Amino acid sequence: MGIVGVTKFFMVEEANALLPQIRVLIEDMFKARDEAIAKRPDLVPVLEKAASNGGSHKVGELLGIFDRFEKVVRDLHGLGCELKGIEQGLIDFPAIMHGREVYLCWQYNEPEIAFWHDIDAGFAGRQPL
Repeated sequence: MGIVGVTKFFMVEEANALLPQIRVLIEDMFKARDEAIAKRPDLVPVLEKAASNGGSHKVGELLGIFDRFEKVVRDLHGLGCELKGIEQGLIDFPAIMHGREVYLCWQYNEPEIAFWHDIDAGFAGRQPL
């Protein structure tokens, strides 16, 4: 099983060098997520009303939050890594280890990349580098 459509494979040092930039992106994603959650109680009535009258300011605000979130995902993908966990800020970097494709695995609160896992193993299969 391969990583479909990925051409960039990372060395640990390369991936670690991107972490300052990725931390900023993850923080932006967390802020957008928190704003969306804070607005959630107001949204159902607004969305119901918007469906019948063409929209509202609150719906526009929510769409702006979603746009920010989508930009983070695009920016992460543009760097060559993949967002795997929104709540934890979990990021995977495609890599080659022992002649096979794997992921270097990093979570937002970790100081550097210290784990990897097989492509189909996920977070539960993380192993120390």
